[in-house]
Amino acid sequence: MIDGRLLVDAHVHIAKLPTLSAAWQQWMRTFGQGVPMADLHDADGTPLPAAMDEYFAQQGADHVLVFAEYSPKTTGLQPIEDVLPLVAANPDRFRPVANLNPHLHYPVAAEVARQVGLGAVALKIHPVHGGFEARDRMLYPAYAWAEQHGLPVIVHCGTSVFSGSVNSYADPILLDEVFRDFPGLTVVLAHGGRGWWYEQAAFVALTRPNVWLEVSGLPPQRLPDYYGRSLRRLADKMIFGTDWPGVPGVERNARGVEKALAGAGCTAEQVAAVLGGNAARAFGLR
Repeated sequence: MIDGRLLVDAHVHIAKLPTLSAAWQQWMRTFGQGVPMADLHDADGTPLPAAMDEYFAQQGADHVLVFAEYSPKTTGLQPIEDVLPLVAANPDRFRPVANLNPHLHYPVAAEVARQVGLGAVALKIHPVHGGFEARDRMLYPAYAWAEQHGLPVIVHCGTSVFSGSVNSYADPILLDEVFRDFPGLTVVLAHGGRGWWYEQAAFVALTRPNVWLEVSGLPPQRLPDYYGRSLRRLADKMIFGTDWPGVPGVERNARGVEKALAGAGCTAEQVAAVLGGNAARAFGLR
């Protein structure tokens, strides 16, 4: 809780450090200088569940969505099994998010079902790191499964600095056919169009009832610059996330988002929704 309001960090990476690429490790050191990584991992770089739970509790995070990722050419392999000890330590706080790469997984629907069976509350698609378009027909059986079972799909929608990334794959227009073919699918645009597509991502979220805009990786004080006069309306479709550990801290980012939204004229109810209520609705959290 933060001032009595639900706080959901909907975008967190907690992985065994040796599985991560050199570029990821440099990103963490550059942008996560306020995060006590040495205290949160053992000598081998394995996350310490109790320490992680205490850290996020101190940050006020009631629910933390922890991502798996299968992107060996960019960030490395962080299989969902690696985050299960965190979930076992505190299943109320830590919720795993599945990840799918059509170059590595087949059949894709079976892989989604397998990861959901391990507790995943959403599916993450990372075209930029995985090297595929979100509209790739090989993903369609996974989208069909997700739509049928009410599983939200998080799609990376923003640039990436990691070597091997294909940033053109983050363009939200590449989801247009997915929206057409799966009208009941809930989609969350991670990183809110970071870099080149702020206006496009905002337009999609505002015009499609099943689409949410998630703002991880964006400096909170820049939200008014990125979304302009749309920011107040976007609060009804916006989900808070940090992209931890690439941030100074969860609470610090939450306070920054609160300040930016209040400055844009958002109500207290809208701010509370962005910090946790919208994520609770989108991901079926308590």
